[in-house]
Amino acid sequence: MNAFILAGGQSTRMGRDKALLPFHGRPLIEHALASLRALGFSPRIAGSRPDLAVWAPILGDSYPGSGPLAGIEAALSASDADLNLFLPIDMPLLPPDFLRWMTARASETSALATIPHLQGRPQPLCAIYHRDLLAHIKSALAAGDLKVMRAIEHAAVAFGSKLDCFNVETIAACLDFPSDPPVHRWFQNINTPPDLRIADLQIAALEKTPLIQ
Repeated sequence: MNAFILAGGQSTRMGRDKALLPFHGRPLIEHALASLRALGFSPRIAGSRPDLAVWAPILGDSYPGSGPLAGIEAALSASDADLNLFLPIDMPLLPPDFLRWMTARASETSALATIPHLQGRPQPLCAIYHRDLLAHIKSALAAGDLKVMRAIEHAAVAFGSKLDCFNVETIAACLDFPSDPPVHRWFQNINTPPDLRIADLQIAALEKTPLIQ
């Protein structure tokens, strides 16, 4: 399995570059890289961001301006592994232990796509995709259809295969993951200054919580 960070957004709602946004002493890009490196990956950055090459190898988009689906296409085109983990650059509250569990699940099932759902909504930018999806993603991009879930679902129909979609709340309760930050904040995207303040408060509360020995 390979791992990639999706970093091709324009950061228009934030008003400044999210990748380099300071968050608890280091830029968001470093938080994302640290999460994947903690799992033993050597992650690459998918997105036309040559300025981020000081942190990790960059994979430029073949379909500039086409959003995260173009980043997924670039990553799958460069990957030499069947299974590929994706993490957005702006999701610093997601526990690495959850990512570890998800990679283990995908390794067991080898599903076409392993996609968490939170509060009934898919989280397709933090997911594991099989390299067999590449041709269908290319077709969607060429047709100008940039919706990630739609491209994945159409591919599943073409393959006659079911996607591995699971409820995060149920998994978190069954596996007794730590409750800080709360599960409903795990997939909090840092899109706006208010989002950043919420995430700051979550981390501040977590750091004040004594560790259980």
